[in-house]
Amino acid sequence: MLSRRRFFFRAAISTLAAQIGLHFRAAAQRLPTLHPNDSRAARAITINVNGVERTLTVEPRVTLLDALRDRLGLTGTKKGCDQGTCGACTVMVNGRRIDSCLTLAVMHAGDRVVTVEGIAQNGVLHPVQRAFITHDGFQCGFCTPGQIVSAVALLNEGKRLDRETIRTEMSGNLCRCGCYPHIVDAVLEAAGTS
Repeated sequence: MLSRRRFFFRAAISTLAAQIGLHFRAAAQRLPTLHPNDSRAARAITINVNGVERTLTVEPRVTLLDALRDRLGLTGTKKGCDQGTCGACTVMVNGRRIDSCLTLAVMHAGDRVVTVEGIAQNGVLHPVQRAFITHDGFQCGFCTPGQIVSAVALLNEGKRLDRETIRTEMSGNLCRCGCYPHIVDAVLEAAGTS
């Protein structure tokens, strides 16, 4: 038997559910439809990636990280936190290191982007890559591409490097395995100051 209290409770829940459904239907009807001339529609952009001009069609909401991984197949750049806190997605844009998960691909039309795949030249490892191998600067390897790109950019910045400077300058690149002493040793060796 249905009590008065239970009846009103069910009636209130049913009314609430109906109102929520109407709210979502109205919200869905207000969503814009993308047209080819719409500023939010996909557009073709050209980016110089690892020395090669690449043209791709992306929507304005696509991050540089997703464009590199999903559209260009450059999966060396890792998707870690997707919030700019781990550094696994570090790439160089016009010589400057950035977290590619925090920037949109369309913002980099005409830019020079270097990923970990572009660090070695003509099959010869970069000194940073060789030093990472020598000093075992990786364990699981997930953060390694971002660490290497960040280290190469740091060397290119021409700062005087010591252990503390390297730790500070690369603090945006996290290593969950805790290989920091090995990474610092590798960067010092690559810088010629070990």
